[in-house]
Amino acid sequence: MNRMTPLITTLSASLFFPLLAAAATPQEQLATYVQNAGGRADASAGQAFFNAKHGRDWSCATCHSATPTVSGKHATTSKAITPLAPSADAARFNDVAKTEKWFRRNCNDVVGRECSAAEKANVLAWLISLKP
Repeated sequence: MNRMTPLITTLSASLFFPLLAAAATPQEQLATYVQNAGGRADASAGQAFFNAKHGRDWSCATCHSATPTVSGKHATTSKAITPLAPSADAARFNDVAKTEKWFRRNCNDVVGRECSAAEKANVLAWLISLKP
């Protein structure tokens, strides 16, 4: 064993363990957003937010469908989008980094800014409540 082995092992572990921490259920992510928002989530407010245009051309529903238990289609590229509701697509909201990436990107398109923790909590609470 050379002198670099402990350092390499430590670096490898430090790079690997954050990936494990990034995995979370939709309910765990919701709990984090609720905590960061300082209280609770309102699914009906999430539905209203999802369907509103917020003074811009698009709403979340423009691409994800007003019924997010079915597939949607990107408004510009026409690329198919799998259902957004976790009950219809088990792969949704299982990776914190991916969830944050898409919230950041889509909120910027729809609202013109990053969504607040309360807005994310409300939308995710509504999406979790949907049945296929």
